[in-house]
Amino acid sequence: MKTIGTDVLIVGAGAAGLTLAIELARRNVDFRLIDKAPQPFPGSRGKGIQPRTLEVFDDMGVVDRIAAAGGRYPVQRLYGGDGFVDEPMIEDREPVPAEPYAVPLMVPQFVTEGILRDRLLELGHRPHFGAELTGFEQDAEGVTAMIAAAGGRETVGARFLVGTDGGRSAVRHLLGIDFPGKTLGIRAVVADLDLSGLGDDAWHRWNEGTPDQISLCPLRGTGMFQLQAPVPFEGDIAVSVEGLGAMIRERAGRTDIVVHAVHWASVYTMNARLADRYRVGRVLLGGDAAHIHPPTGGQGLNTSVQDCYNLGWKLAAALRGAPETLLASYEAERRPVAAEVLGLSTKLLDAALARSDRRRGRETHQLDLGYPDTPLSLIGAGDRGVLDPGDRAPDAPCRGAAGQPMRLFDAFRGTHWTLLGFDTTRSEIAARRNLHIHIVGAAGDIRDEGGHIRAAYGSTSGWVLVRPDGYIGAVVPAAQVSALRTHMDGLGILATN
Repeated sequence: MKTIGTDVLIVGAGAAGLTLAIELARRNVDFRLIDKAPQPFPGSRGKGIQPRTLEVFDDMGVVDRIAAAGGRYPVQRLYGGDGFVDEPMIEDREPVPAEPYAVPLMVPQFVTEGILRDRLLELGHRPHFGAELTGFEQDAEGVTAMIAAAGGRETVGARFLVGTDGGRSAVRHLLGIDFPGKTLGIRAVVADLDLSGLGDDAWHRWNEGTPDQISLCPLRGTGMFQLQAPVPFEGDIAVSVEGLGAMIRERAGRTDIVVHAVHWASVYTMNARLADRYRVGRVLLGGDAAHIHPPTGGQGLNTSVQDCYNLGWKLAAALRGAPETLLASYEAERRPVAAEVLGLSTKLLDAALARSDRRRGRETHQLDLGYPDTPLSLIGAGDRGVLDPGDRAPDAPCRGAAGQPMRLFDAFRGTHWTLLGFDTTRSEIAARRNLHIHIVGAAGDIRDEGGHIRAAYGSTSGWVLVRPDGYIGAVVPAAQVSALRTHMDGLGILATN
């Protein structure tokens, strides 16, 4: 039996596991990423990329690839006895300085995960497919995991283990963590099809709000359509070319729509569930292993990616000796977000079943989610302002002192903390490890020529600390800089002298 040592063992190489792997690779953390499936997931299941996740992908270096591979959502075309009507699915919105990504993009899940695997390979790593976790033990120093793979059995010793292995998570089951929630009373089929007879200018829907509902959505960037339809709880569902072709003919009443190939299909029961805990000792959960959602609103994959974007920098810091408070904040921050998003997804499902308005607006974009009660925030350092600790840090177009145009996100991009000074001087804060300090103003290195930074961050002089994941850690008046120094010490952002 081969024995392997690493810092982090990640179980599950979907979007969540790949995000965590990239975040660790960017920080030069040793890890091993495994998945029991023999090959990558081939389907389109999670196809909506929300604006906040586009910001995450911007930081990870893949947002332009994601945008090039997908496209905007089409209108929904609702068919009835007297023809059809087109309605917008997504509220159209233009980017604003603080929010550069205005609307969701449609990118099939297998395409998104392929882009993330390519990014991981650029960083020198790859997933190991066909490797199944069969058990693990842990103590105060780390985790010993048993792996069954094609080449034989392995033992992996890791300082941490993270389960990103889906709704039926083996890691969660082995930990004995409860997964309460409810089955939503809907069984459905989803499939990726090659077909002819339909234009790709609309998301085609028939029999909305009835048991015979069916929809065919063009999958941007692929030439395929995604079929979605409720099905009876009893009996087998034929997901062959013939079976799904017959379903379309029966429910849509169309003989001109011809299915040529089924690339992937799944019959599933909708659930809304949230794990009681995200961590036991040195083993953590992320993504669908911690929460599962109905597909309404396109929240599941996005919440999973953002789980691991939150966890990655904290794990890396913990491995380098940061205070326990940092890693403990993962569950404290992400579990309430998952609960909120689950509530939204379920509400949108209820509205869809009632044949209410299907349009999706800002509530699904995840830009307004934050961590108001996080232990990582410095609370009480100043009066409530435009931004508070735990809020998402806005973007803003600006200019560097050398004259080149830039965005505030350019200053944040990377694995570091960022400190913005307003009406302050660089000499007030000594250099610290993993901290980039920028002074905003005429005498600083960032020039707010259009006033967009002040509009987003407020006009009070002082300091704004931005975490590696793009959320506000502290808003401190200039007179209270000593409180900021003490706060950064407690976070493990240590002075270099």
